[in-house]
Amino acid sequence: MAIEVRPARSFPDVAAVLGPKRPDANVCWCLSYRLTTSKENRELVGPARGERVRRLVAEEPPPGVLAYDGEEVVGWAAVHPRADTSFARNRRIPRVDDLDVWSLWCVRVRPGHRGQGIAHHLVAGAVEFARAHGAPAVEAYPVDNDGRKVDLTMAYVGTRALFERAGFRKVADTGSVLNGFPRVLLRRDLRAER
Repeated sequence: MAIEVRPARSFPDVAAVLGPKRPDANVCWCLSYRLTTSKENRELVGPARGERVRRLVAEEPPPGVLAYDGEEVVGWAAVHPRADTSFARNRRIPRVDDLDVWSLWCVRVRPGHRGQGIAHHLVAGAVEFARAHGAPAVEAYPVDNDGRKVDLTMAYVGTRALFERAGFRKVADTGSVLNGFPRVLLRRDLRAER
């Protein structure tokens, strides 16, 4: 398996990973943190969520990266400047300094492709994508689950171990808890790697 991670410029491929089975279903589409206001997030329902993602995919930079096994899309990671996300004002996820960091908040691998290391490729690809767009650092807000099982519906934030293997280091605790596990703020400083 040769996994390639590319910028998310194909809406059909993003929809294959994030979209609902029914077009009128109300699913996240990875917008909950990407939208800067909770009002916009609440008001976007059904097909309007997918249309909002279609517009984001057409923007520069696109809203994340996709993993491919050959030409088959197998995963997604959301990564974007923190200032353009709800993390900019999130009271539970602290801002540790004034650095214009990027946030990496969602890693999703399609069913049938899990357990093959694709999440590692996605994290590495998201970091490289952010680096290519001038990010000084990338933050993630995974659960600190100490190796215990995380419910699949909540696993999108990743685990502390996943990000630490990718060179991220803990810089702060957060006030956020997901699936009963505390979330931690991890950062990979790209300035030292240039």
